[in-house]
Amino acid sequence: MLGSTHGTLTTDSRRARVVACGEHRPGPAVHGRPADELDVSGRPLHAGVPDLDRLFRPGSVAVIGASDTEGRPNTGVTRQLLSWAERMGARLHPVHPARTCVFGIPCLPSVADLPEQVDLAVLLVADPLPVIEELAEAKARFAVVFASGFAETGVRGAAAQARLSAAVARSGLRLLGPNTNLNAFERFREDLDGPAIALVTQSGHQGRPVFALQELGVRLSHWAPTGNEADLETADFVSYFAERPEVGAIAAYVEGLKDGRAFLLAADRAARRGVPVVAVKVGRTETGARTAASHTGKLTGADDVVDAAMRQFGVIRVDGLDELQDTAALLARARPPRADGLAVYSISGGTGAHVADLATGLGLRIPRLSERKQAELHQWIPGYLNVANPVDNGGHPVGDERGRKIIDALLADPEVGVLVCPVTGPFPPLSDRLVRDLVDAAEHTDKLVCVVWGSPVGTEPAYREVLLGSSRVATFRTVGNCLSAVRAYLRHHAFVRDYRSPFDEAPRTPSPSYRKARELLQNRGQLSEHAAKQLLRAYGIRVPREQLVTSAAAAVRAAGLVGYPVVMKASGARIAHKSELGLVKVGLTSAAQVRDTYRELTDIARYEGVELDGVLVCQMVEQGVEMVVGVSHDELFGPTVTVGLGGVLVEVLRDTAVRVPPFGEEQARDMLGELRGRALLDGVRGRPPADVDALVEVVLRVQRMALELGDDLAELDVNPLMVLPRGHGAVALDALAVCR
Repeated sequence: MLGSTHGTLTTDSRRARVVACGEHRPGPAVHGRPADELDVSGRPLHAGVPDLDRLFRPGSVAVIGASDTEGRPNTGVTRQLLSWAERMGARLHPVHPARTCVFGIPCLPSVADLPEQVDLAVLLVADPLPVIEELAEAKARFAVVFASGFAETGVRGAAAQARLSAAVARSGLRLLGPNTNLNAFERFREDLDGPAIALVTQSGHQGRPVFALQELGVRLSHWAPTGNEADLETADFVSYFAERPEVGAIAAYVEGLKDGRAFLLAADRAARRGVPVVAVKVGRTETGARTAASHTGKLTGADDVVDAAMRQFGVIRVDGLDELQDTAALLARARPPRADGLAVYSISGGTGAHVADLATGLGLRIPRLSERKQAELHQWIPGYLNVANPVDNGGHPVGDERGRKIIDALLADPEVGVLVCPVTGPFPPLSDRLVRDLVDAAEHTDKLVCVVWGSPVGTEPAYREVLLGSSRVATFRTVGNCLSAVRAYLRHHAFVRDYRSPFDEAPRTPSPSYRKARELLQNRGQLSEHAAKQLLRAYGIRVPREQLVTSAAAAVRAAGLVGYPVVMKASGARIAHKSELGLVKVGLTSAAQVRDTYRELTDIARYEGVELDGVLVCQMVEQGVEMVVGVSHDELFGPTVTVGLGGVLVEVLRDTAVRVPPFGEEQARDMLGELRGRALLDGVRGRPPADVDALVEVVLRVQRMALELGDDLAELDVNPLMVLPRGHGAVALDALAVCR
């Protein structure tokens, strides 16, 4: 049985209603949202984009708790805010009940004395709750709370944060924090141009490597340190940044997601606009997940679900901050690819072969160059060197134009979309001339040119002045980061080129199947196999011919109607693993066997203390691939759909793929492509190919069930789902359903 997480889904956007088992109220507006903006489960289909302009570029700022007493923490913060407000051209109003002047600026005794409606209030106080209520009266637009001691500290802190969130919701203002910092008020370089990176982090220090990219000539436009997200959350900033014309990529460091559906809607908005989102999401391990929860006070979803959900909506997940730097920088500035082929150009055959191996291992395509192209390259490269790709030049020409001609010839090949040149270490003048030729060539092509500068020093003029001085060459310090970033770049553009938002096609009203399913779900707890199969049948999923009987004589009659050979199984609401108890018998071919088996099954059930509602006499289905399709619930994302290799070894093999509804047929087929045992569906050892189309149809029907029944269906396992040879469909041989 597939595992499930029975977490309470608390946010409005994750579930806009709470109903008893079997009840459903589709249609009406929920929390102000029109019904057509909600899917059939009551979850939103569109993400609002908050207007955060006045948060990042306010016209007026109030600093509550301002200080200019040296040695006090608030003094340094006040000084930084004053400098930032001057750069923004904003009016700053210090507020403190015991001061008349702060840094030469008249200080107001209270929020009520502010001379204007402020865009932004920065709270340097230990207890922000009373001030939030005062700011509501003053109609402030935004507030930032630095104070800690909230949800990150435990139960009491979480209660305090809940009170703060409620006050903010009543106030009409928007809040950043609590437990945030000054990152939003850093000094951004204004002398850089080109597409920018917008940064979202829940831990301020984890964003510093990305912020430092400015020293390498990469522009940053915003930094949102979200902290505990009592109000504004990562999803809000992703939606906002996706709409900003100057933003070329969004980089995020995420410890916990406040609302899974809100995050997916934000990622969907970015995908629609073609804006890449690159994210570090901690919690891959149990230790990481525990640490993240204690630090931010949020739920950390099951990592395989988080991973699948991000991939499903085009979020590029990376593990390290160095990868976050390099991948975001490349995606922000590189033009769309003209081709997906990678050419490796090096001054060493060994280096080229090594890079080619690593690239191929990552799934990158290294096309063999045509004989004509190789002959062209051999005009400038000795004939004994390999130029099929990777291209070994034996030493980049220094004294003439041959080096530039080699690079131009590679970039002119229609199969090549990316040129990667690893420079393992400085070797002047050869390496200096090589990078100058690469930079010059990059200025005259619309294809991506990447250089890996492998020197551990990084102070060489060729690197600091030539490579970093170019906005057209993507420069990396490691081959691994280069190739991972290139893979993300190619995948992102392929993804957005074909992207169709699943929210546009998500069902908004229940299907005719729903009414029948609701009747079956009236009883709480686990359904019997017979009832679970009726649930599947209600959604058009094929099950074997079968009859539920309560006597040996009825079993014999049923076998005659079903047709020999038959399978007999005990049926009861509390039976989860029938095979382990000996409650399944297959291949019965005679009335005597059926009669004896009925008595045997009922005797075993009586001995094991298992309550039966009868014995199933089932059609025997053979010659197929055993799969599993299931529904479970994730604490962040709600219902999820899983498909994998099934049968009795499902928990041993653990070869599964998962998606978060809604998704379409293409994603269902992608799920199958992720399985290690995918080849079984294509036919192996003389077996015919399986009916993959029928399997995909079952996955989509189970998804519809998950959407319509929502939280009412706590779990569903269809195992095994026998996928028959192509053209013959798929049959659910067994099913387990649990009603919440």
